[in-house]
Amino acid sequence: MGLRERKKEETRIALSWAAIKLTVERGFDNVKVEDIAAEAGVSHRTFNNYFSSKGEAIAARHFDRAVQIADELRSRPAGEPLWEAVTNAVFARFALGMQETGRPVDERWIAGVRLMNQHPEHRGEFLKAHLAAQEALAAAVAERTGTDASKDLYPHLVAGAVGTAVLSAIHLWLHGEATASFEELLRDALGQTAAGLPTP
Repeated sequence: MGLRERKKEETRIALSWAAIKLTVERGFDNVKVEDIAAEAGVSHRTFNNYFSSKGEAIAARHFDRAVQIADELRSRPAGEPLWEAVTNAVFARFALGMQETGRPVDERWIAGVRLMNQHPEHRGEFLKAHLAAQEALAAAVAERTGTDASKDLYPHLVAGAVGTAVLSAIHLWLHGEATASFEELLRDALGQTAAGLPTP
């Protein structure tokens, strides 16, 4: 990636994190595109060069993380078993994502994320990002397993299972009564999926 492309990617990430930060702090309907652009230190016009709405800007982090998981999976050792490689790839990217927030996870932040995730516009954009993310992960799984994502079910089933495991862990962490940390829930979700979801 050249300098220009790297700068553009940094701006895109800054806008997405600014959208998340402000929405969590103020509520979805109390944040304007102008606010997001100002938080990221760019113009309103620059925001429009990257995203069509604040919902899309928020959901971009989910898509980007999935693409990074796919890239991480491609870099895992060839001899590593698939589900071990998938789990390591997921945790490598989620750990980095936690660092990128630049703030500790506290009850106020969780409450804000919970409200953000319930907003209809965010849900619609998140679903679109999630489906695109699964396609990216399926392509990486296909490469690793020697299957063909254009005609074989297997890579899509694996990508779908990984996506569901991640979303299930997020949902239980945000809305359930589990006492485990998000990392523990995510590892448990991936472990149960890798084991074929045996009956509890």
